[in-house]
Amino acid sequence: MEFMSLDPLTSEPSALDAPDVAQLMPVEAVQQAIGRSRASVYRYANTDPNDLNPPYDPNRLNPELRMTKDDPLMFHPNEVARFAKDVLRQNVTIQVQEAPPNVTHDLLRAILQELQTIRQLLDTPSS
Repeated sequence: MEFMSLDPLTSEPSALDAPDVAQLMPVEAVQQAIGRSRASVYRYANTDPNDLNPPYDPNRLNPELRMTKDDPLMFHPNEVARFAKDVLRQNVTIQVQEAPPNVTHDLLRAILQELQTIRQLLDTPSS
C-alpha cells in the first residue's frame, strides 16, 4: 500500500526528498494510506477526552503532540507505517515528495538569506 502526505498550505499531495524530514499527515491521509474509514482511524488513534497527550501505546495509532484539544490530529508517516505493519499486519510504502516551490517558500528563503547576511555582518569584527 502506498500513500502520500498532504501539504498543509495547499492541501495537495506533497512531501520531502529526505526520508528523515518529518511531514505530518492529517486523518484523511492516514485513512487513504491504511485503506480504512475515517471513523476507524479515530478508533485506532491513541486519544483520551481527559488527557490531551496520552502516553505512547504500541497497540494504538499515536498522534503527534497537540497544544490544545482543538488542534487537529496529525500523524507522523513513520508512526502510520509502524501501526499498519505491527497492528494491522499490512505492508505500506511511504512515498514522500517535495512540495512544488511557491511564492511563500521563495519569500521565506529570501528572508532567511537576508537574516544570514545580517548575522555574518554582526559576527564580523568591525575595524
